[in-house]
Amino acid sequence: MTDQPKWNGKSASPRILLSSVFGPYGVDDEYGRKENLMELYHNQVTRIQGPASLRFSHRSFGLYFIAANIDADTTVLDFPSRKRFIREIRKQYDIIGISFITPNFAKAREMARLVRQHSPGATIVLGGHGAAIEGVEELIDCDHIARGDGIRWMREFLGQDPGAPVFHPVLPCSEHGRVFGVPMPGRLPSVLVPGLGCVNGCHFCCTTHFFGKEYVPFFRTGRELFGQMDRIAKARGTDEFFVMDENFLKEKKRALELLEEMEKNRRWFTFYISSSAEAIRDFGLDNMVRLGVCFVWVGFESRNTEQLFSKNTGLDAPRLVRGLRDRGISVLGSTILCMEHHTPENIGADIAYAVGLETDFVQFMLYTGMPVTSLYLDHRRRGLLKEDMPYEEWHGQNMLNWHHPAFPGETAKQWLDRAFRSDFEANSSSILRMIDTAFRGCRHLGAMASRDACLEERYRQLRERARKYSLILPVIAGHAVNEAERRKALALDVECSRLFGPAGARERLMRSAARILAAAWDLRVRLFGDTIQPPTFVTRFRGPVPGSVPAQARLAGGKNGAESAVA
Repeated sequence: MTDQPKWNGKSASPRILLSSVFGPYGVDDEYGRKENLMELYHNQVTRIQGPASLRFSHRSFGLYFIAANIDADTTVLDFPSRKRFIREIRKQYDIIGISFITPNFAKAREMARLVRQHSPGATIVLGGHGAAIEGVEELIDCDHIARGDGIRWMREFLGQDPGAPVFHPVLPCSEHGRVFGVPMPGRLPSVLVPGLGCVNGCHFCCTTHFFGKEYVPFFRTGRELFGQMDRIAKARGTDEFFVMDENFLKEKKRALELLEEMEKNRRWFTFYISSSAEAIRDFGLDNMVRLGVCFVWVGFESRNTEQLFSKNTGLDAPRLVRGLRDRGISVLGSTILCMEHHTPENIGADIAYAVGLETDFVQFMLYTGMPVTSLYLDHRRRGLLKEDMPYEEWHGQNMLNWHHPAFPGETAKQWLDRAFRSDFEANSSSILRMIDTAFRGCRHLGAMASRDACLEERYRQLRERARKYSLILPVIAGHAVNEAERRKALALDVECSRLFGPAGARERLMRSAARILAAAWDLRVRLFGDTIQPPTFVTRFRGPVPGSVPAQARLAGGKNGAESAVA
């Protein structure tokens, strides 16, 4: 097996299936664990907030990007059941790619076994972060391992130009957004992937190590990004984007060029991004407002962060969070628990520090070295890895995958639950904090003596966001975790009336509908539990027709080249 094999099948244009792992997800069975949900927020951010938890499922974006950027008939099968996967592989594809993360190792192994049984002539390619598992080719019956940039790998494998421009497919960032069982207002944002990887090299981060501590840009200039976004926004009917980029503002020149294009064309996109604190400070909070950032994910990691992470040197985290939220930018702060310096005597101070930042959202994760990271290699070298611990447990939300003398057995999970509970009770639900941030931004921009066209539009967007989300304030008050949250929700509702005037007939109807939907969700949870399984998506990308232009050109010409359906 070579680092970059070549397709040597009979067909010059093979039929390809790219699949995510099968469900059900978030259940204890022979293939997975209940903590490994197929929901980012409910899994590791708002998971203890009950009906107030944000409920989204995100598609396996990488599979769609690969399919849209190769010249071959390709089917993407996302969130299949085991039975649905078997039905698809019986169609005798030439190449079957399986994408998985480490906790889904057992599912990937079973899928490979099923391919050998039902489609023995198919070439099996494993990809995704799970492909970083050492010796995975000996543990799962496969033909090839795709590591790093999947588009480049598959193009080279098929003998196509690996350096051809990347075509960005049109995709929603998530599916079926709900809170309290109430649909999130408006159309969900589109996904935007400007590039892969990160140069910061944090020792625990899968992304930075998976791409060799480098950043691989798909689009190098702000003008290129603007063109992609304009096309996607027109196709989906929304100017909001969820940016899948580990450190978006790190490419400061590109971000400023994007802002310049937006101002020149008076096209005011808005963004949900991830960026490190040093990149945020360098770019500037006021520039973030102008750019249209309404949400930012920041890795604060630890109270004594300067000693552990150079990216946070000189950081005044409380001031940064206040500055962002006062400008209407919601903050998700990441914190790591059960690091090597933690003990039962000092870990509480780190939890209190994270809670005291008063971010809109908090992610607490256990200190977990995943394959390929420096942390994993260090723990392995020192003999600290739990070699007998199944990969299904390597998700950072239940137990440590290494021997920490201060946190044996289930104690790490107990501290994790305590941290989430402390934040929820002290700061209320994340949805209420997000609404509060929108109101804070309205006050900040509204107090300006003058606003240019850009800031005037940002002020209008903030007012619209505050007004839309305020419709759920009575539901929040009715489900409050404590009296403090109930009072906050009612106070914001009063401010809403003062800012926007008395609710009209349509808004009163929507508020009543929200209460009915919330009651229905409460009943559903009592009867059936709160686990949500995403639907199966089948998307077929048409390959090249003899004598036609390449698939990328046809896609870029607006044909899309894909047919999608919910199975």
